[in-house]
Amino acid sequence: MRKTEVLTVMILMVLVESGLVKEATAHPCGRTFLSALIELVPCTLSVVPFSTLAPNEPCCTAIKTLGQPCLCVIANGPSIPGVDHTLALQLPGKCSANFSPCN
Repeated sequence: MRKTEVLTVMILMVLVESGLVKEATAHPCGRTFLSALIELVPCTLSVVPFSTLAPNEPCCTAIKTLGQPCLCVIANGPSIPGVDHTLALQLPGKCSANFSPCN
């Protein structure tokens, strides 16, 4: 496993064990919080605190595939340990995915 995958698995384990991800109910975006989060695995290194790495192509593809409704579900959801929320909110702009801001 690559370091990114290990970090993501660890973050997901913390979320599940802490109760932040309680059940897999679908959100308005058509995916569960957890499944949408898993799709953003390629973005991990761009959103860790103090990261200066630009999002890579797989990250931008995931951002555009998920779309604004799913990204808003994640943005408005519980905080994710090890993820800088400000950096995460900048990903769509850095990926040229000009979505409207989340409510």
